[in-house]
Amino acid sequence: MPRFNVETVRARLPGRQIDWFDSIDSTMIEARRDIQPGRIVGAEEQTAGIGRHGRKWISASGAGLYVSMVLVAKPIPVVMLALGLATREVVGNADLRWPNDVLLNGKKCAGVLAQLEGDTIIAGIGINVSQTEFPDDLETPATSLLLEGVKIAREDLLVALVELVDRYTRLGSDEILQRFTNASSYVFGRRVRAEAGMEGVTCGLDPSGFLRVREDNGTMTTILAGGVRLV
Repeated sequence: MPRFNVETVRARLPGRQIDWFDSIDSTMIEARRDIQPGRIVGAEEQTAGIGRHGRKWISASGAGLYVSMVLVAKPIPVVMLALGLATREVVGNADLRWPNDVLLNGKKCAGVLAQLEGDTIIAGIGINVSQTEFPDDLETPATSLLLEGVKIAREDLLVALVELVDRYTRLGSDEILQRFTNASSYVFGRRVRAEAGMEGVTCGLDPSGFLRVREDNGTMTTILAGGVRLV
């Protein structure tokens, strides 16, 4: 894949601080080193990309879009959902698995992460763009835009993503929750297993953006951390 042309992106996003690296440990770590609202940090590759709960995000050189953005703080669960909506729209006809996975044809093509840092949020987004193979031991099968027939320059992808993140994070919480509910097949009526081992059927989001699950014994449980997988 051609080297990322950061100068064309800077020209299309005037006034934004965009720092681009050939190789870096993690764009999220770098964003925390110099926290400036609106700052965008990206890299050709990450040697220690961060996934949910400290898992490693595979970041092959030049094969994906690996960026972090510094946002004005809002409640973390709602921001996570807004980031998912923005990433889903830029990817195309995707599904959202609460709280932070973007799926194409049931395979993970992108993920988002949000960490509170004082009065800001560091939002990390990774999108698989041109990978043609993935490790066999992944918890969820993975795919890339290329494998799904989507061809887009990474520069165009980033510009569209930044504009969509700006748009969705400006929405009110209620609208974000409603849009996420409409966009995700996981919010209602799916039998899932939470990372803690609990199983049940999803019953919507609570007002804070957490997922509600009705267990087999009738108990309604709110999932506050971790993710869910289909049973």
